Amino acid sequence: MEETKKEESGKEKKVGKGRSAARDLCYIALFAAIVAVCAWISVPVGDIPVTLQTMGVCLAAAFLGLKRGTAAVAVYILLGLCGVPVFAGFTGGAAKLLMPTGGYIVGFIFTALVVGGVSDAVGERIKSAWARAGILAAAMAVGVAVCYAFGTAWFMILYNRADRSVTLAGALMMCVVPYLLPDLVKIIAASLLVSRLKKYMRKGNRQSR
Repeated sequence: MEETKKEESGKEKKVGKGRSAARDLCYIALFAAIVAVCAWISVPVGDIPVTLQTMGVCLAAAFLGLKRGTAAVAVYILLGLCGVPVFAGFTGGAAKLLMPTGGYIVGFIFTALVVGGVSDAVGERIKSAWARAGILAAAMAVGVAVCYAFGTAWFMILYNRADRSVTLAGALMMCVVPYLLPDLVKIIAASLLVSRLKKYMRKGNRQSR
């Protein structure tokens, strides 16, 4: 009897792990698609269009956490590398990342790492939705700042190699300053959405176990 119970328990654990893995893959695919849709919603401004891409990355990392959120963003970038038109303006291909502004796309990985790490650390420890929103907003701001730093360094290196010259101040004026206010609005919106809706995702996960 005991051996039978152990076998049944082992089978249940395997089934549970299989369901969990399948659910994780679905979430990763879903949020990779969400980032792509956010990238398609764009307004041309200077060298880099204003899109909802940053908001999509922050949502993926905050909802899914460090591992799954970063995986979703990585899948999104890999799809673009393979030529799938998931980047702004329905574009794709490795050439997009080799452009001076390509570093801002690669920088989304760092945003996901920062936001996802903080999201995992916060978890359900903080009961106040407003407090969670504030912490997530701060994490998103830091994550976007890291993306800015990486992307701007990338921009300056490639821009200066193309027989052109740009200073740090010039690069910031072209690639960062015009996007600060839109990104702030997106960060506030994303943090509020996650703080209000993430609990429903947790409930769904528990019910499906």
